[in-house]
Parts: sequence; structure tokens; C-alpha cells
Amino acid sequence: MSSLKPLLMDDVPAIQQTAALALGRLANYNHDLAEAVVKENILPQLLCSLSDQNRSYKKTAAFVLRAVGKHSPQLAQELVRCGALEMLVICLEDFDPGVREAACWTLGCIAQHNSELSQAVVDAGTIPLLVLCIQEPGIALKRIAASTLSEISKHSPYLAQAVVDAGALTHLAQMIVHPDAKLKCQVLSALCQIGKHSSGLALLVAEERIFPFVFTFLKDSDNHVKKNGATLIKEIAKHSPEGIPSLCACLLEESEDHIKAATVWALGQVGKHTPEHACAVATANVLPILLKMHMDYSCSTDLQMKAKKALKDILKKCTDLSALQPLLHDAPPRILKYIIEQFSKVLPHDRKARRLFVTSGALKKVQEIKAEPGSPLQEYINAVNNCFPEDIVRYYSPGYPETVLERVENYQPASQT
Repeated sequence: MSSLKPLLMDDVPAIQQTAALALGRLANYNHDLAEAVVKENILPQLLCSLSDQNRSYKKTAAFVLRAVGKHSPQLAQELVRCGALEMLVICLEDFDPGVREAACWTLGCIAQHNSELSQAVVDAGTIPLLVLCIQEPGIALKRIAASTLSEISKHSPYLAQAVVDAGALTHLAQMIVHPDAKLKCQVLSALCQIGKHSSGLALLVAEERIFPFVFTFLKDSDNHVKKNGATLIKEIAKHSPEGIPSLCACLLEESEDHIKAATVWALGQVGKHTPEHACAVATANVLPILLKMHMDYSCSTDLQMKAKKALKDILKKCTDLSALQPLLHDAPPRILKYIIEQFSKVLPHDRKARRLFVTSGALKKVQEIKAEPGSPLQEYINAVNNCFPEDIVRYYSPGYPETVLERVENYQPASQT
């Protein structure tokens, strides 16, 4: 590195560029070599007079910065300290799309680490330029600009709002119908990172009327598009209940397992958010469908496992006992324990629920469950039984009518005189 450093100031531009490329490849290899580039004080020399260099050198310089900054927040902070952001802004304004693309990519590598570095990227005035980049005709530039906006937005509501305030949301929403799969992935990721922070931001994303298009992505041939589409649906539905019926309808209408799996995953992510979200999912009557998918061996293994995970996540939050009771008849012990656990949490505090639990036949069904002594399921059953008088529990226990008849048979009436 000490030999390459002076070549950055050579009179021959080709030598400067080749030396920078060598340094970038070294730094790209691992953290220690990237740290060595910083310790050799190469970055200030690399950035010296960058604005006067040709486009090839600018792209190579951006590559070196990216190779250093990607490894850790500390190395990315060194880029900020030595003035790299100001130079990258100059590159974002360059006429050459390749230079702008390289600058976008490097900014994303800096912003990805934490909110402080993302804030530094924002304070450098990059967001309006990134929004211009996503409007460029070049697909590669669109992709990397959307990715960088995603990296900035993911850390905090404030940063996401800064992206929205720059007008990025409208342009991102317009690109979700673009035929390029990689671009759609980046756009969906950016929208998701904006919408995940609060109900206000989620509603801003939803107001762009993207929901009808997002559901078509669950049928996309690209797995990354499907995954990002499901994640975006989850984030919007988490804050806006309007998305839950659409997810449930998709689950009922679709026939392909991979689409169902993406939808099931999104439902589970929504349902585990709060008890209110879990109840909203449960009242849509999808819990029996999830149970059926989990137990149906004709379904793909991925769908079965996702259905089980979604079911468990929703059950752990659901306090609507009327939605849980139908599962008592069909659920296996590995699922029953989550259902009975919820009963044991709600019944001690709800008098009306206890009455309905008895009249609906749920208490009788609980007594029929065969659980291993000392198992979590048996402990939850005991907790439920403790919510009722002992004679009521005994009355609904299996074999009680026979016990009563035996008592009748064995009863000795008092002798009549």
C-alpha cells in the first residue's frame, strides 16, 4: 500500500486509476486490509481533486470508498470524517450515469450501518439527488438509488420521513409495475422500510394505491420479489387493518403452495404484532385454514412449517376465545398447548367468558384432552380447571355420567317403616 499510495498522484491518469483499483481490491478483501487503507492515510489523497478527474477515476475512487466503508460502522465513519460524502455528492451530480451509480452504491454502503451514518448521508444533501436518480432511464441506476433510499429509511421514522418529504414515495410507487425483477425487489424493499416505522408512514405508502399490485407479486416467478412483496404487505397490514382481509382472501383464492406460503408468513407477522392484530386475523376465520395446512401432508413442507409458525405466533397473542374454541376439536397437542395457554390467561379475569366457556362445550372438550402428566399442556389444563368450581369440572369430565349411575345403583335407601 505504501508503494501504491504515491501512484495516486502520478502524472499519468491511467496509472492513477490502476493504483486506485488495486487499493480498492485490497480493501474489498477483508476488514483488516480496509483498515490498513485508512491507517496509511490513503483516503484524503484519493479524494484530492476528485472533482477534476475523469469519469473512470471517479468510478474507481467510489469503488475504493465502498470497499472500505462496507466492512464496519467505524470504517464508514472514517469516510465521513475525511470528507467522502461531499465528494460523493459531486459524483451524484456528474453527467455520466456510471459515476452516479457508483456514488449511489457507496452512499448505500455507508448508510446501511446505523442511524448516525444515515443521518450524515442525509445531511450531505443526497436525498433529492437520489430521487432524481430513480427517475433516470438506466435500470442499474434506478436499482441502486432505490436500494440506497431503502438503506437510509430503515433506521428511524425521522429518516424515512425525510425520504418521503423529498418526494421519493410517488416515484417508488410508480416503479412497482416495472418489468425488471431486481428493480421491483429494491422498490418493494424501500417502500417496506418506509412503511414499517409507524401507522402514519404505512398509510402514506398505502395511499399510493399499490396494494392491488403488491398482491400480484406473490405470484411472481422471482422468489425475491415474492418475499419482498409479502414483507411490504405485512408492514402495511400491521399498521392498517384494511390489509388483513386482502391477505385472507389471497389465502383462500390461491392454489399454488409457494404463494400460500408467502401469504401465510405475512399473516403470521401481522398477527404476532399485538393482541388486536391477532384478533383481527382470528376473526377473519383463517386459523382453521392455517391448522389444516399445517396438518395436510399434501402441502409442501415449506407451507406446512410456515403455517405452523404463523399459527403459533397468532395464538400467542390472540385473546378472542370464540375464535380459538373451534380449534379444540382438531388441533394436535403441539398446537393445543398454545390454545389452552390463552384460555388459562383470559378466563381468570373474564366472568362472561367463563360462562360461555361452559355453555359452548369448551370446558367439556378440555376435560377430554389426554395430556402427559407434568407436560406444559397438562399444566395449562390445570390452570383452566382452576377457573371453575371443582364440582363443575367433575361434572364435565369423561365418565361422570357412569359415576353418577353407579352411585344410584349403589345407593341404599332408608328402610320404610
